[in-house]
Amino acid sequence: MPSLDRRAFLSGAAATVLALPAGATAPLGPRALEARPGMAALAPAGETDILGFDGVSPGPVLRYKQGQELNVHFVNKLDLPASIHWHGLRGENAMDGVAPLTQPAVAPGGSFDYRRKLTEPGLFCYRPSVYGKTPELMGRGLKGLLIVDEPEPLPADHDLLLVLDDWRLDAKGKIEGAFGDAAAAQGAGRIGPLLAVNGKAAPATYDFPANSRVRLRLANLANARIMILTFDGVQPFVVAIDSQPCDAFEPVRRSIPVAPGARFELIFDMPPTEGAKARVMLRGGGGADSDLLVATAKGAKAERRGLIYSLPQNPTLPPEIKLNNAKKVDLAIDVGAGGWTINGAATKGYEGPPLFRVKPGTPVTLGYVNKSKVPLAMHVHGHAMRLLHDLDDGWEPYWRNGVIIPAGKTKHVSFIADAPGKWAIHDDILEHEAAGLATWFDVG
Repeated sequence: MPSLDRRAFLSGAAATVLALPAGATAPLGPRALEARPGMAALAPAGETDILGFDGVSPGPVLRYKQGQELNVHFVNKLDLPASIHWHGLRGENAMDGVAPLTQPAVAPGGSFDYRRKLTEPGLFCYRPSVYGKTPELMGRGLKGLLIVDEPEPLPADHDLLLVLDDWRLDAKGKIEGAFGDAAAAQGAGRIGPLLAVNGKAAPATYDFPANSRVRLRLANLANARIMILTFDGVQPFVVAIDSQPCDAFEPVRRSIPVAPGARFELIFDMPPTEGAKARVMLRGGGGADSDLLVATAKGAKAERRGLIYSLPQNPTLPPEIKLNNAKKVDLAIDVGAGGWTINGAATKGYEGPPLFRVKPGTPVTLGYVNKSKVPLAMHVHGHAMRLLHDLDDGWEPYWRNGVIIPAGKTKHVSFIADAPGKWAIHDDILEHEAAGLATWFDVG
């Protein structure tokens, strides 16, 4: 599999692209956000009934500047319970939006106010997290993105957002298949064959001046599809992963892994030749590759820019984690007819006892032992993690919210449990989570 540097990880994708407005939109006071039914033109066969934030999928881009307060009045106008989980934001346990762990689910007709200080810049997701219901809520379209701009943005001519998604539709354009399907829950999860680009079939197409610099922010908001994206015609540099800046680097074979819930920010320069194309492609995994983004060099040539710069590193994350003093916890994960198990026992999800308890500031090392026959995408809420090397005591030079564990393999991550509260650990393949691959830990 392609890797981000000398160590290999896994992945795969589906998509949506939109141009971002210049600068941050600074809401004055609370911003109302409704979960309600809507319609989407996803396929030529006919419009699709969806669930969306403000009736659209993906929902409106929420954009702030670092240091502002997120103040959202959420109203549930669905027939299902819902919540908003702010995927990737660290800390603020009471505002994490995980039902029933950190709050009760918002009942149909109910509301909930989310307020939290946006202390770190980055690209984040917002989506429901209601144990047992999340696959259907997200699979019907309830998802969106949050951008927190850094004080001084990286120099770029264009700012694009690539929202990755897939859909499973019937011949009439209606969502098909049961969301509680046991085969999906015990297998690869719910994967749809239709790749979407901002509510329309892929690929998205753009024209940019030759030599112009593009900042591309991409996120995978599909239920289960693990994705590998490859860049063709340009030299991309990764500048942030899962909301956290990293030293700019070119990924191996110009490919990046994008698991469900993962976010990447990249910089690339358009080709210098009129008519040349820059592509972002989904690797077919044995089949044909699919174009997700096709950008054509067109119009007056821009002046070629110089070096690609890195974003400032997050000063609140430690330069090293003292692994010798860490709380070490292994999760042996398997699946059978009765669902997923952790360390040989069926879990009770977020209503059961915690997997472990630690005091604030404790280093934690988690060992994910995947005994199943399918990949996992394990995610820890409220914290940023280092993926440890398989063969030595080092770690990868970037922070993650989640990590992919191939079938039959083991991966270790480490983080500082610095945020008090009850924090979820689960598989971001949402059908796995709903079938029991979910637990939690207590910091306090």
